[in-house]
Amino acid sequence: MDIDLILRIMIAALLGGIIGLEREYRAKEAGFRTHFLVGLGSALFMVVSQYGFEHILATQPNVSLDPSRIASQVVSGIGFIGAGTIIFQKQVIRGLTTAAGLWATAAIGLACGASMYVIMV
Repeated sequence: MDIDLILRIMIAALLGGIIGLEREYRAKEAGFRTHFLVGLGSALFMVVSQYGFEHILATQPNVSLDPSRIASQVVSGIGFIGAGTIIFQKQVIRGLTTAAGLWATAAIGLACGASMYVIMV
């Protein structure tokens, strides 16, 4: 099971890195490292939300946990980071595609963290 969890995180980081390489090739603001970390971090949050609290469920019979709560907060957090990349300057909006790319990379990371590889093929 540990290999499966590591594989999920590695695939998310790899896919985020691929998106980041394309952005870096085009000399855009957020490149390889940023997208790599967003993919890795969002997958890690998903894995932790799914499996990180199993010991509580095993010892506390009256407790129920919802793994989607952490995932929803990842979406909110990436939205906050994305909003920081958008700049309105001289009647031109810049950074909108960067924000959308970070948002999509987080979604890919969450999907990988949940082992939902088929939806990306």
